[in-house]
Parts: sequence; C-alpha cells; structure tokens
Amino acid sequence: PGPAMVCAPARYLVFFQYFGTRYSGVMETKSDQALVGVQNYLEKAAQNLRPSAPIKFHISSRTDTGVHALANAAHLDVQRAPGKAAFTGKQLAQGLNYHLNPEPIRILSAQRVPSTFHARFCALSRTYIYRLLLGCAHRSQIPVFERDLCWAPAGGPLDIQAMREAAKFLLGTHDFSTFRSLNSDTSLQCPVRTLLQLEIQPSPGFLSHHYEPRGLEFWEVKFKSRAFLYRQVRRMVGALVAVGQGKLAPHHIQELLEVKDSRAFPAHAMAPASGLFLKSVEY
Repeated sequence: PGPAMVCAPARYLVFFQYFGTRYSGVMETKSDQALVGVQNYLEKAAQNLRPSAPIKFHISSRTDTGVHALANAAHLDVQRAPGKAAFTGKQLAQGLNYHLNPEPIRILSAQRVPSTFHARFCALSRTYIYRLLLGCAHRSQIPVFERDLCWAPAGGPLDIQAMREAAKFLLGTHDFSTFRSLNSDTSLQCPVRTLLQLEIQPSPGFLSHHYEPRGLEFWEVKFKSRAFLYRQVRRMVGALVAVGQGKLAPHHIQELLEVKDSRAFPAHAMAPASGLFLKSVEY
C-alpha cells in the first residue's frame, strides 16, 4: 500500500472571551515575560489536543494589556493524525475549554469554515464598548465587583449632553491621526477610518441592583467600525470625557481631527485600558 493519505487541515472560526487584566494583551508574547498574551494560552491548550502539526491562532482584533473581550475571534487550522476524523465545532470548543481551565479565557463557539476564510481580513466590523463609572470621588469607592472593569474619572459629574455633541464630530470617515498612538507597527498604517456608530448610553452596573449604589452611575460608550487604529478608542473616550469635564469644548474634537497629528492629543487624556471591552466581531 502507498503512503497514508494526509487530509487537508480543517479550518475553524472560534469566538472567545477573556478577562484582560492579567494578560499583556491578546497577541502572543515571549513566554518568559511576567505577563503573557492570551494567544499563548490558546495555543498551549490547542497543543494538548495532539494535532499532527502545531496550531496557530490567527486573531481578528488586537487588544492591549488590560483590555477585555466579550467576544474576540480567530481562525485556526487543525491537522489530525491520519485516519482520525476532523473535530466537530462542539468537540473543538469543549476540548480547548478543558485545557484552558483555570484561566479566565473561554471559547464561546467553534465552527468549520472554508480554507479561504481569514478571521482578520474577512471581518465586516468590530464593536467596542467603554464602561464609565460616575459619582466616585476616589478610586477606593469603586465597588469591588467593578474593579478593573470600568474607569471612574476624577472630578464631579460629566456633561453627557456636551459629550454627545462632541461625538457627532467623530462619526463618519476621517483621518484619525490625532486619535492614534504611534508604535513601530502602526506608523505606516493608513490613518483614515470610518466610524459607523458612536453612542453614549446609561448602563447597569454588575450586581448593582443588589447593593446600595451610593449615587453611582454607569455609562457605556459604544463604537463600531470596520477597523480601528492603535489605541484609537481609548483616545476618543479620553477626549470625550475631557469634554464632559469642561476641559475641552465639543468643537475642540473637530479641531483635533483637523490637525491630523498624534502629538496634538492632550497629554494624559487617554482613557485607561480597564474600561474597554471588545464586544463583538461581525462577519
């Protein structure tokens, strides 16, 4: 008999979520760092499924240190030993979750996709939410269940109406150069992006109906675009909060856009990572 036929690897789209505080971001890092990437744990779990070739996760959306995901996405190719049937989506999700325990990372679903599918380039849009907590005079007043899951800007209440007025300038297609952080990977990226949605809405706190919320208010800022620049969402939130605090006027947002220079962004105005969640990737 001739050599055993090697089947083509099966490609899967997986959706997964993670609590980002204890990771250096979603992307793979060198394994000797104190904090490593979510991808390190995903690929380690995948190796425990005994594939006949190493499994690489191709991740849809990069998230930074401390940023969370309700649902990120990735594709991966799984080559099994000759004679072994391809995993069903359910088997793959269950197997990965078993080996991800006890990390706060969970595979939500897995499904077979064509070998031409790419998790990053086939995405139609990405939606982020940013959670704000108002009414805290000091960090120590953040409920213990909300720590690392929101930003409580210092100072009094925010002028939400002014923030909504400022948000209108960000909607649509613009050169967002002022609203990106530069690093070696991103300096060559085209800075033009189209913001499809930007909403500022009240939001329930986690378990807040079970305890006395002491006048605390939760708000969510929701952003949707095909793709975002490096730290663009955190800079947009920081600028909108500065408007809400009266440090900037709504028209200053338009002026920041027109300058097209990341150095023009107000110092220390970027929102922290803790309040940011990748909500969904749409295909």
